[in-house]
Amino acid sequence: MLAFLDESGDTGRKIHGGSSRYFLVSLALFQDKDEAIRCDQRIHLLRNELSLPGNYEFHFSNNSKKIRHSFLKAVHPYAFTILTVAINKDPNLLWGEGFNVKTSFYKYACQMVITNAMPYLDQATLIVDASGNTTFQGELRKYLRNKLDDNDRLKIKKIKSQASHHNNLLQLVDYCVGVENRRIQKKSDWEEYFRYISTKELDLQIWPKI
Repeated sequence: MLAFLDESGDTGRKIHGGSSRYFLVSLALFQDKDEAIRCDQRIHLLRNELSLPGNYEFHFSNNSKKIRHSFLKAVHPYAFTILTVAINKDPNLLWGEGFNVKTSFYKYACQMVITNAMPYLDQATLIVDASGNTTFQGELRKYLRNKLDDNDRLKIKKIKSQASHHNNLLQLVDYCVGVENRRIQKKSDWEEYFRYISTKELDLQIWPKI
């Protein structure tokens, strides 16, 4: 089993000064490794179909509407599921000093979505984006390991970091969390993207509850 994790938004708290209202983390799950390989290959072929370079990185927030629809349509037939946690950073709802420390905030959000995914995990390899500080990547892996009890450790057998520009399925979860972000913000076009992944959604937790 393979699980891919990515985020959307930022962990900054100045939502009236440029920071995003929400910080989201999504997890895309493939129960079958062969199905993951097939989806990976389909994304690889899509670059050629769209006349894009072989090393082109699909990124929802940066892509045109045409590329977004092409990508989502291409991956739609494959068997994967999605869980998302969206944290509302409204200062009237979110308290605690830990949320003012960006790395702590990020690690906590990752823990939330993985906790929600536990009923669906079985000997999973968890893959997170390796972009950014390598020390933090190690801290995140250690943090998640420390939060897993003995039973949970049987559900996640390995945690790995890989660069998203080299991993098509990290680009897939980037798309999923990007779509969820537009959905919870009720952007005018959210439904045209969400329809591709609506049947794949296992859980969306918006926290704290209003």
